[in-house]
Amino acid sequence: MGEVGFSFAPPTVQVAGRKGALGQSLRLVTPGDADDWVWLAYDQLNIAFLESLDLNNIGVVLIESSSKAKRRPYHQQKLGVLLANQRHFALELQSKGIPVLYLLSTSNYGAVLAEVSQACGPVHCFVHAERELRKEVETHLQLGALVEHEHPGWLTPQSWFLESVGAQPPFRMDAFYRKVRQHTGWMMENGKPVGGKYSYDAENRFPWKGEPAAPVAPVYEADDIDREVEALVKSHYGEHPGSVDLSAQPTSAKQIDKALQFALDCLPNFGTYEDAMSEKSRGLFHSRLATLVNLHRLMPRRLVEAALASKAPINSVEGFVRQMIWREYVHHIHEITDGFRTLTVNRSTGVRGARWEGFALDDEETHANHLSQSNPLPQAYWGGTSGLRCLDASVESVMEDGWTHHIPRLMVLSNIANLLDVNPRELTDWFHAAFIDAYDWVVEPNVLGMGTFALGTAMMTKPYVAGSAYINRMSDHCKSCQFHHKKTCPMTRLYWAYLNRHSEAFAGNHRMAIALKNVARRADEEKVLDAETFEHVRDTLLAGKEFRPPSEGDLRSWS
Repeated sequence: MGEVGFSFAPPTVQVAGRKGALGQSLRLVTPGDADDWVWLAYDQLNIAFLESLDLNNIGVVLIESSSKAKRRPYHQQKLGVLLANQRHFALELQSKGIPVLYLLSTSNYGAVLAEVSQACGPVHCFVHAERELRKEVETHLQLGALVEHEHPGWLTPQSWFLESVGAQPPFRMDAFYRKVRQHTGWMMENGKPVGGKYSYDAENRFPWKGEPAAPVAPVYEADDIDREVEALVKSHYGEHPGSVDLSAQPTSAKQIDKALQFALDCLPNFGTYEDAMSEKSRGLFHSRLATLVNLHRLMPRRLVEAALASKAPINSVEGFVRQMIWREYVHHIHEITDGFRTLTVNRSTGVRGARWEGFALDDEETHANHLSQSNPLPQAYWGGTSGLRCLDASVESVMEDGWTHHIPRLMVLSNIANLLDVNPRELTDWFHAAFIDAYDWVVEPNVLGMGTFALGTAMMTKPYVAGSAYINRMSDHCKSCQFHHKKTCPMTRLYWAYLNRHSEAFAGNHRMAIALKNVARRADEEKVLDAETFEHVRDTLLAGKEFRPPSEGDLRSWS
């Protein structure tokens, strides 16, 4: 059998032996080159997955599916980073003597794997992080074409979540966080947290005023594999948003080590300024490692252990570890609730594709929408100018880099969409397509559950909404904005209008009691102006126009 090669019907082809950097670097393999073949999905790019198996003489199957790449208007940088990392990983496996069957196809993963299993018997795989991928191969698991194993990349078992939080909402992070700290012993001494408290969040909310100096993001040398991927993305996915530049992202094992060292160098100042935003440094002291961790090019445990072994201040280490545990937390919620489908919450339909031309389509499935928000996503989120500097600067970062850190995501991009009553499904789809680190299990809890309050109190006690005071305090956006943050910026009126519109939905929520009392006390003429401001900003942005300040002294004379 070892002398008989793999044979695939179009549209599936082997890369080995074909033209190009990858094809000329990969060796042709046959079914007999391995006793067991293991499929590693696009987000399982680490040899630790193979090392977790009790198997000998393993071969690896890697697949590029263009149908997957074209399913959404994925940012070109996202596609480039994923494909380049998978191709480098294939060569790294081969250099260790592991046979690699690398396949290209326009078919979906299930169809390709069915052909592989016909040639070499059942293919081993791991439980997939993305619900979408789990559903795609579900039938093949049931038929025995795939043999599933536990995913070795998570830091926590589901039992820890169920023991501390439970299987039904409300889900709250604090109980799970303490459970993980206690079970792992991370930052614990004699059963108590180091420093006497679990959270240093109060010490991690400072704006950045230019000191200490922000680090310069690393630049990575692109090789032939990277350049080949860049050309592929430009030629096959040039209609997708953004552009691809693999000198800005690590793709090889050596570059991943460089990226990890950069993150550790940033860590001492990370905690203090993790909530700060600045146009002088988009990333400030953030690690920028989420993409590598979500692809499992960098295993989460390695990253946590590196942070714990560092000499960074405890507020920075605790803040960083908290983010890693949050990642576990949202994964468990998404899995337990089947992507929120089992939750009893107000639902609505939504236009999928985030309003990117050529991808918008209706969806029969309903989606969580606690506040019944129904406005479409403004084109300002795809790079059109809104006139609000905080929004435009954040979108510029996403369009150019496919990334921005968690505070612009939450307190600018999600906040403004929330204040404008954008359909939460559309905003979530935008995040999914536009961010290089976004996958369904992480983006849906963060946007539907935290960024938009679409799940009600299932994950959060209250919505994360704010006016101009927060943006001015935590960023330098207001300094270069055409609006004065107190006199003419619409953000605060949008905030009051939002509370007034949705006051019935927030009734009885003790976390919203003070805010609701304050909005109730506003003078009637102020409430009218709040509502008019909301309507004008909404209509202007939905028309694809730039919002302009009102004439001096007349808050109704918008241009």
